[in-house]
Amino acid sequence: MNVNVKQLAAEKAVEYVLDGMKVGLGTGSTAYWAIRKLGERVREGLKITAVATSRASEEQARELGIPLVAFGDIDHLDLTIDGADELDKELQLIKGGGGALLREKIVASNSSRMIVVADESKAVGTLGKFPLPVEIVPFAWEWTVAEIAKLGCKPELRRNGEELYKTDNGNYIADSHFEAIESAPKLALDLQSIPGVVEHGLFIGIADIAIIGKNDGSIETIEAKREI
Repeated sequence: MNVNVKQLAAEKAVEYVLDGMKVGLGTGSTAYWAIRKLGERVREGLKITAVATSRASEEQARELGIPLVAFGDIDHLDLTIDGADELDKELQLIKGGGGALLREKIVASNSSRMIVVADESKAVGTLGKFPLPVEIVPFAWEWTVAEIAKLGCKPELRRNGEELYKTDNGNYIADSHFEAIESAPKLALDLQSIPGVVEHGLFIGIADIAIIGKNDGSIETIEAKREI
């Protein structure tokens, strides 16, 4: 069976979008399919407004006729649909492979619900095999990277050809190789305490639903268990 599992999961997630919603548009190869499906639904009459987490997603949405609004014109989002580079059963995520982790976290954190879409290869028992992206300011980046390394990883500045990669915010990304992250919440706090770190790609307690496309054509839905 020749199945595009990313498209499968993304189109299922779009079913959660209802008339009148304010929607956050994620970034990356899976979010691309969600935006494309949203464009189809808008052409069919769905009334929504949206904000995008990257220039690439914003351009795609505009081309598809999805109405975009300025962040200052709304105070919250009903739903954000985005991908993940890794996720576990607790819906802890690693994001940032596409370079938009800061904007993605701002948008997701201001949404009533976040739906994660992924193919089954992204579902893992323990986070960390995928290098954790950490966005850092260019000033004294060498010192910041050295502090990140003290947390037990091998950080490498991301490159775009011969040049250092820069995010839409003008920052660098240190892709940090941990192999296994024993405690994502503790690591998140440790990273946040380092001057020069703008944001990290650990999304903890943010995702509400994960929709995972499988190679056999089926879909697995995981809902976050929240303490009441």
